[in-house]
Amino acid sequence: MEIRLTQEQWEQFQAGLYERDERLERREPGGTYSRDERVDAYVLSAHAEALYSQDIDPDLWETLADLEMEAGSDEEAWRMIREFYLERGCVLVRIGEDLNTDAGPDDREEWLFSERLAERLGLTAGL
Repeated sequence: MEIRLTQEQWEQFQAGLYERDERLERREPGGTYSRDERVDAYVLSAHAEALYSQDIDPDLWETLADLEMEAGSDEEAWRMIREFYLERGCVLVRIGEDLNTDAGPDDREEWLFSERLAERLGLTAGL
């Protein structure tokens, strides 16, 4: 499954999350949350299966090695990682302003989440 979000939607999604006891959840209206429960891209990355981001080092080669695969380039490595997780039912979230075209490697922002986590956080329901 693939979900496409604008940068604004992605930021709103992150702002609507909190992490407590290493569990990521959606904020509830009227709920009380401490500052240390705030979720930024680094906190969110700990819950992702894999990611390709310009803001966070995706460490493609370590992920590829964990999967016991080899590639000749960053592009090939990410393609292999993405296919591996999508074949296992994960959800690909693509972030960008122009959602009608695929971003090049310098503009790519893609995150892979388990289907269960994506559903729990409301990604599959259209936020």
